[in-house]
Amino acid sequence: MAEEEKKQQEEPVIQFTMSQIKEMYQKAAQIGADEGIKAYIKKCREDRAEKADRRLRNTKLLLRNFRMLKENADNSIFGRTQMEESAADILDSMMNVYDDEVIVEAIQRSATRTAIIVAHVETMIGLYQLYCEQSGNEVEKRRCEVVREMYIDDRTMTASEIASEHNMSKKNIYADVKVAIERLTALIFGVDGLKAH
Repeated sequence: MAEEEKKQQEEPVIQFTMSQIKEMYQKAAQIGADEGIKAYIKKCREDRAEKADRRLRNTKLLLRNFRMLKENADNSIFGRTQMEESAADILDSMMNVYDDEVIVEAIQRSATRTAIIVAHVETMIGLYQLYCEQSGNEVEKRRCEVVREMYIDDRTMTASEIASEHNMSKKNIYADVKVAIERLTALIFGVDGLKAH
Protein backbone atom coordinates (compact mmCIF):
# COMPACT_ATOMS: atom_id res chain seq x y z
CA MET A 1 0.00 0.00 0.00
CA ALA A 2 2.81 2.38 0.81
CA GLU A 3 4.31 1.79 -2.62
CA GLU A 4 1.04 2.68 -4.31
CA GLU A 5 0.77 5.92 -2.34
CA LYS A 6 4.37 6.75 -3.20
CA LYS A 7 3.69 6.13 -6.92
CA GLN A 8 0.61 8.39 -6.83
CA GLN A 9 2.63 11.11 -5.14
CA GLU A 10 5.30 10.96 -7.88
CA GLU A 11 2.75 11.45 -10.68
CA PRO A 12 1.95 15.11 -11.16
CA VAL A 13 -1.63 16.11 -10.69
CA ILE A 14 -3.00 18.34 -13.43
CA GLN A 15 -6.18 20.25 -12.92
CA PHE A 16 -8.34 21.85 -15.58
CA THR A 17 -11.16 24.27 -15.29
CA MET A 18 -14.49 23.44 -16.93
CA SER A 19 -13.88 26.09 -19.61
CA GLN A 20 -10.48 24.51 -20.42
CA ILE A 21 -12.05 21.06 -20.72
CA LYS A 22 -14.81 22.48 -22.93
CA GLU A 23 -12.20 24.19 -25.13
CA MET A 24 -10.22 20.90 -25.47
CA TYR A 25 -13.39 19.04 -26.50
CA GLN A 26 -14.21 21.71 -29.07
CA LYS A 27 -10.70 21.60 -30.54
CA ALA A 28 -10.74 17.80 -30.67
CA ALA A 29 -14.17 17.84 -32.33
CA GLN A 30 -12.98 20.41 -34.89
CA ILE A 31 -9.87 18.37 -35.68
CA GLY A 32 -11.99 15.23 -36.08
CA ALA A 33 -14.48 17.04 -38.30
CA ASP A 34 -11.72 18.53 -40.47
CA GLU A 35 -10.10 15.11 -40.94
CA GLY A 36 -13.49 13.58 -41.74
CA ILE A 37 -14.15 16.23 -44.38
CA LYS A 38 -10.70 15.69 -45.91
CA ALA A 39 -11.29 11.93 -46.05
CA TYR A 40 -14.74 12.47 -47.62
CA ILE A 41 -13.38 14.83 -50.30
CA LYS A 42 -10.56 12.39 -51.08
CA LYS A 43 -13.04 9.51 -51.42
CA CYS A 44 -15.29 11.59 -53.72
CA ARG A 45 -12.31 12.39 -55.96
CA GLU A 46 -11.28 8.73 -56.05
CA ASP A 47 -14.84 7.68 -56.90
CA ARG A 48 -15.03 10.26 -59.72
CA ALA A 49 -11.67 9.13 -61.11
CA GLU A 50 -12.74 5.48 -60.94
CA LYS A 51 -16.00 6.27 -62.72
CA ALA A 52 -14.13 8.19 -65.43
CA ASP A 53 -11.73 5.26 -65.84
CA ARG A 54 -14.67 2.86 -66.23
CA ARG A 55 -16.23 5.12 -68.86
CA LEU A 56 -12.95 5.27 -70.77
CA ARG A 57 -12.65 1.47 -70.54
CA ASN A 58 -16.25 1.05 -71.70
CA THR A 59 -15.67 3.38 -74.66
CA LYS A 60 -12.72 1.20 -75.70
CA LEU A 61 -14.91 -1.87 -75.26
CA LEU A 62 -17.68 -0.39 -77.43
CA LEU A 63 -15.19 0.58 -80.14
CA ARG A 64 -13.43 -2.82 -80.10
CA ASN A 65 -16.77 -4.56 -80.52
CA PHE A 66 -18.45 -1.96 -82.73
CA ARG A 67 -18.31 -3.90 -86.00
CA MET A 68 -19.76 -7.02 -84.38
CA LEU A 69 -22.50 -5.02 -82.61
CA LYS A 70 -23.34 -3.22 -85.85
CA GLU A 71 -23.54 -6.49 -87.75
CA ASN A 72 -25.74 -7.92 -85.01
CA ALA A 73 -28.06 -4.90 -85.17
CA ASP A 74 -28.12 -4.89 -88.99
CA ASN A 75 -28.93 -8.60 -89.21
CA SER A 76 -31.62 -8.57 -86.53
CA ILE A 77 -35.09 -8.58 -88.06
CA PHE A 78 -37.19 -8.70 -84.90
CA GLY A 79 -37.62 -7.09 -81.54
CA ARG A 80 -36.43 -3.59 -82.27
CA THR A 81 -39.42 -2.01 -80.58
CA GLN A 82 -39.62 -4.26 -77.54
CA MET A 83 -37.94 -1.82 -75.14
CA GLU A 84 -38.12 1.85 -74.32
CA GLU A 85 -34.56 2.16 -73.08
CA SER A 86 -32.35 5.08 -73.99
CA ALA A 87 -28.66 5.01 -74.83
CA ALA A 88 -28.03 6.75 -71.50
CA ASP A 89 -29.86 3.96 -69.64
CA ILE A 90 -27.84 1.27 -71.40
CA LEU A 91 -24.54 3.10 -70.89
CA ASP A 92 -25.38 3.65 -67.24
CA SER A 93 -26.05 -0.06 -66.77
CA MET A 94 -22.58 -0.76 -68.23
CA MET A 95 -20.95 1.24 -65.43
CA ASN A 96 -21.66 -1.36 -62.74
CA VAL A 97 -20.35 -4.36 -64.66
CA TYR A 98 -16.63 -5.05 -64.82
CA ASP A 99 -16.59 -8.08 -67.11
CA ASP A 100 -16.21 -7.02 -70.75
CA GLU A 101 -17.85 -10.19 -72.08
CA VAL A 102 -20.88 -9.72 -69.83
CA ILE A 103 -21.29 -6.13 -71.05
CA VAL A 104 -21.14 -7.12 -74.72
CA GLU A 105 -23.53 -10.03 -74.12
CA ALA A 106 -25.96 -7.75 -72.27
CA ILE A 107 -25.98 -5.31 -75.18
CA GLN A 108 -26.34 -8.08 -77.76
CA ARG A 109 -29.08 -9.87 -75.85
CA SER A 110 -31.64 -7.48 -77.21
CA ALA A 111 -31.86 -6.30 -80.78
CA THR A 112 -33.24 -3.01 -79.48
CA ARG A 113 -30.35 -2.44 -77.08
CA THR A 114 -27.82 -3.25 -79.78
CA ALA A 115 -29.48 -0.91 -82.29
CA ILE A 116 -29.69 1.89 -79.69
CA ILE A 117 -26.02 1.61 -78.75
CA VAL A 118 -24.84 1.32 -82.36
CA ALA A 119 -26.89 4.38 -83.35
CA HIS A 120 -25.61 6.35 -80.35
CA VAL A 121 -21.96 5.48 -81.01
CA GLU A 122 -22.36 6.26 -84.74
CA THR A 123 -23.93 9.63 -83.91
CA MET A 124 -21.17 10.54 -81.46
CA ILE A 125 -18.47 9.47 -83.92
CA GLY A 126 -20.20 11.65 -86.52
CA LEU A 127 -20.12 14.59 -84.09
CA TYR A 128 -16.46 13.92 -83.34
CA GLN A 129 -15.68 13.82 -87.05
CA LEU A 130 -17.54 17.09 -87.59
CA TYR A 131 -15.63 18.70 -84.72
CA CYS A 132 -12.31 17.49 -86.16
CA GLU A 133 -13.14 18.72 -89.67
CA GLN A 134 -14.27 22.12 -88.42
CA SER A 135 -11.28 22.53 -86.12
CA GLY A 136 -8.95 22.96 -89.08
CA ASN A 137 -6.40 21.04 -87.04
CA GLU A 138 -4.75 18.35 -89.16
CA VAL A 139 -3.74 16.31 -86.10
CA GLU A 140 -7.37 16.18 -84.90
CA LYS A 141 -8.52 15.17 -88.39
CA ARG A 142 -5.93 12.38 -88.49
CA ARG A 143 -6.93 11.14 -85.02
CA CYS A 144 -10.52 10.84 -86.13
CA GLU A 145 -9.50 9.06 -89.30
CA VAL A 146 -7.26 6.66 -87.37
CA VAL A 147 -9.99 5.70 -84.89
CA ARG A 148 -12.48 5.21 -87.74
CA GLU A 149 -10.03 3.00 -89.63
CA MET A 150 -9.22 0.95 -86.55
CA TYR A 151 -12.74 0.45 -85.17
CA ILE A 152 -15.59 1.80 -87.30
CA ASP A 153 -15.07 1.48 -91.04
CA ASP A 154 -16.20 -1.73 -92.72
CA ARG A 155 -12.64 -2.60 -93.73
CA THR A 156 -10.68 -3.84 -90.74
CA MET A 157 -7.21 -2.32 -90.49
CA THR A 158 -4.44 -3.14 -88.05
CA ALA A 159 -2.34 -0.53 -86.30
CA SER A 160 0.57 -1.49 -88.59
CA GLU A 161 -1.51 -0.96 -91.73
CA ILE A 162 -2.80 2.38 -90.45
CA ALA A 163 0.73 3.44 -89.50
CA SER A 164 1.94 2.57 -92.98
CA GLU A 165 -0.94 4.44 -94.62
CA HIS A 166 -0.25 7.58 -92.56
CA ASN A 167 3.55 7.28 -92.67
CA MET A 168 3.70 7.12 -88.89
CA SER A 169 4.93 4.72 -86.25
CA LYS A 170 2.56 2.32 -84.51
CA LYS A 171 3.38 4.15 -81.28
CA ASN A 172 2.01 7.39 -82.76
CA ILE A 173 -1.09 5.56 -84.02
CA TYR A 174 -1.79 4.30 -80.51
CA ALA A 175 -1.21 7.80 -79.11
CA ASP A 176 -3.75 9.18 -81.63
CA VAL A 177 -6.23 6.45 -80.69
CA LYS A 178 -5.79 7.23 -76.99
CA VAL A 179 -6.61 10.92 -77.46
CA ALA A 180 -9.49 10.18 -79.82
CA ILE A 181 -10.99 7.69 -77.36
CA GLU A 182 -10.77 10.26 -74.55
CA ARG A 183 -12.67 12.74 -76.72
CA LEU A 184 -15.21 10.11 -77.78
CA THR A 185 -15.75 9.11 -74.14
CA ALA A 186 -16.86 12.65 -73.38
CA LEU A 187 -19.28 12.50 -76.31
CA ILE A 188 -20.59 8.98 -75.70
CA PHE A 189 -21.06 9.37 -71.95
CA GLY A 190 -21.69 13.12 -71.84
CA VAL A 191 -19.98 15.50 -69.47
CA ASP A 192 -19.53 12.64 -66.97
CA GLY A 193 -17.16 11.07 -69.49
CA LEU A 194 -14.63 13.84 -68.97
CA LYS A 195 -11.66 12.77 -66.90
CA ALA A 196 -10.22 15.35 -64.53
CA HIS A 197 -6.45 15.50 -64.76
